[in-house]
Amino acid sequence: MDVLTRVAPAHDLAEETPAVYVSVLVPVYNEIDNIEPLCGALIPALERLHKPFEIIFINDGSTDGTEGKLAAMARAEPRVRVINFRRNVGQTAALMAGIDHSVGAVIVPMDGDLQNDPEDVALLLAKLEQGYDVVSGWRRDRQDNFVERTLPSRIANKLISKISGVHLNDYGCSLKAYRREMLQGFRLYGEMHRFVPIYAHWQGARVTEVPIRHHPRRFGRSKYGLERVGKVLLDLLVVKYLTHYETKPIYVFGLFGLFFMATAFLSGIYAVYLKLAEGVAFIQTPLPLLVTLGFITGIMCILMGLLAELLVRVYFESQGKSHYTIKSMVNFPSPD
Repeated sequence: MDVLTRVAPAHDLAEETPAVYVSVLVPVYNEIDNIEPLCGALIPALERLHKPFEIIFINDGSTDGTEGKLAAMARAEPRVRVINFRRNVGQTAALMAGIDHSVGAVIVPMDGDLQNDPEDVALLLAKLEQGYDVVSGWRRDRQDNFVERTLPSRIANKLISKISGVHLNDYGCSLKAYRREMLQGFRLYGEMHRFVPIYAHWQGARVTEVPIRHHPRRFGRSKYGLERVGKVLLDLLVVKYLTHYETKPIYVFGLFGLFFMATAFLSGIYAVYLKLAEGVAFIQTPLPLLVTLGFITGIMCILMGLLAELLVRVYFESQGKSHYTIKSMVNFPSPD
């Protein structure tokens, strides 16, 4: 087995690899029972496209034997490639690694839990060939727990569409198709893989959506629940900040500063009014002080979070660092 422990940029691989039309990226974490049937259905579906393809499994630090299963599959099928992480770092980092090391003209991420249908890849590619740059899958008949996953997802989709101006019914669907050029020039962090269509739209991409099939999970259990809702909303705030105010943060910080100063001024005026007109001493009104302090503390935390997000990007990208660590790579071209 040809195992490389290097991190090679995608353009180097492209020079050594025959032209690949579609790269299917499958992040997996403890999916030992799902990956073999998925691969068994995905390869025939891609072969019917009659175009060169590669399938890249990104093993996100699995601990259930997924790594060994993927190695065996890669030995049997050279078009199956594997990236193994040393530890679990999340779906977004896994997709970023897949994008970095893929060579296809079209990138198609999908889940590794058999809930996405491999036959739907052809639907996305057909829509892409109509002139679109990004095609997003829409799980119209979603086969998940309604309270824990479907309902929060619907609420989040409406909120994201409203804030971003990019109206999609299912941002959380992993099955999407991107022209490679639409993924150039930005990095993904946190839970931001779902916001790639927003980035692409703001860069001038044509974005559309097609209904796809969605199957109930057969093996294992979902890695996500209600706890992810808050993370997604915070990441949406970061996306809005970075795309509109990255080069002019004073507009954000300054407006908040003016707001607080105005609030403090009005509060002071009102306190003086209560003192002079109604004889209410300053120390007799503690509740407004508590409310103000709590509100200011919350806003300061959000602003510090935004600043931290910007510093993280400077740290990684100015030094050429990556936010994931690869343990091994299988079926990738050897270095010169």
